[in-house]
Amino acid sequence: MADYKDMLDQLRNGEVKSIRIKKDEFLQFREQLVKDEQFKHFRGEAKQGGDVVFTYLPIPRS
Repeated sequence: MADYKDMLDQLRNGEVKSIRIKKDEFLQFREQLVKDEQFKHFRGEAKQGGDVVFTYLPIPRS
């Protein structure tokens, strides 16, 4: 299992531009995502096949 907290930190710090989460990993990833204090800064875009690509927004979504 990937270390999702580290992946979110890398995204937040600008080390990576986006992260791709496979369909079968999404629920495990989401558990970590909703615990993050900057949850509203992350944007997920669903792709064909069920994968989701997350990016970090400097301004939180509403």
